[in-house]
Amino acid sequence: MIAAVLERAGTVAIRDVPAPRAANGLALVRVGQAGVCGTDVKIAAGEIPVPDGRVLGHEMTGWVEVPGRHGDPPAGTAVMVNPAVFCGRCDLCRRDLPQLCRNGGLLGRDADGCFAELVAVDEALLHPIPGSVTADAGALLQVLSTCVHAQSALHSSPDDSAVVIGLGVTGLLHLQLLRARGLRTVIGVTGSEWKRDLARRLGASTVASSADGSSATAAGAVDAAGVDEVDEVDEAIADATGGRGARFVIDCAGTPATFAQAVRLAGAGGTIVAFGINPRVTDVTPYEWYIKELTIHSPRAAGPRDCDTAIELCARGQLDVGPLVTGRFPLSRLADALAATRDPAQLKVVVDVDSRVRAA
Repeated sequence: MIAAVLERAGTVAIRDVPAPRAANGLALVRVGQAGVCGTDVKIAAGEIPVPDGRVLGHEMTGWVEVPGRHGDPPAGTAVMVNPAVFCGRCDLCRRDLPQLCRNGGLLGRDADGCFAELVAVDEALLHPIPGSVTADAGALLQVLSTCVHAQSALHSSPDDSAVVIGLGVTGLLHLQLLRARGLRTVIGVTGSEWKRDLARRLGASTVASSADGSSATAAGAVDAAGVDEVDEVDEAIADATGGRGARFVIDCAGTPATFAQAVRLAGAGGTIVAFGINPRVTDVTPYEWYIKELTIHSPRAAGPRDCDTAIELCARGQLDVGPLVTGRFPLSRLADALAATRDPAQLKVVVDVDSRVRAA
């Protein structure tokens, strides 16, 4: 079969490799499409070490070729694959935290992934997709499931206010999930004018321009929302919340500056969702969140129920995800897809592995 293989750090090749077998009760899935994310870009560049010969990719949908041990779902079923492998037996799995499994890992990093024609996985990772889910929506399901998981700890009411910092793919998904929860005040923050326009179309009640949104983070997956001590963002949130600050702030940019901004914009008793992966916190002291008694939530990956919820939301048409898919490439042009993911003019880049996949 054809697959994208990391030959060595910094070198990815498209070549023929032996197809995986449906052995030991694993299901065999034919890959339809696979999203590209910042993690894939970093692995391909050698910034995240993985063994040579690894098949890359972890965001996928496809069709069951050979069912797993229990035959569920059956052959031919369209499925999303949850790439967060879990054992189901360790203490964390038994505590309903499979995304933190002690024996788990990520497809495309810790096991062969989905930039390939076929992938073998445990059937517990398969989630059926109804026919009402479009190809573009399917391409966003894995990312959406992580956003669903991040918001699962939030207890909100329509009168609550929320701020989303960084309007890349995840920020725009978070914005729509907040509106789907019924929140009337959802404020999007970015330095990109076209992303502010898109956020308005997708339901933001207010958008605000950060003082400096010129640089990109997370391999282009989200846009950095740079911050001055006082800028338009502070004024917009103060106006929208009557000076109280936001009940929820979701930081999708994941920089020291945006985390400090999140602490500043949150109101007393508020919750910050540190969604963007922040390598360090240098621009804020614990006293600043102590004085407001803030809750800081740091979600990781997604569990099975989050995958099912993401699929249900798309099947019902509650989210408009089509505008977020901005580039599609065949597997043979994976190098172009990886480069496009770094382009701040792109949102979600998708690799079409099977010719049956068509954009909506």
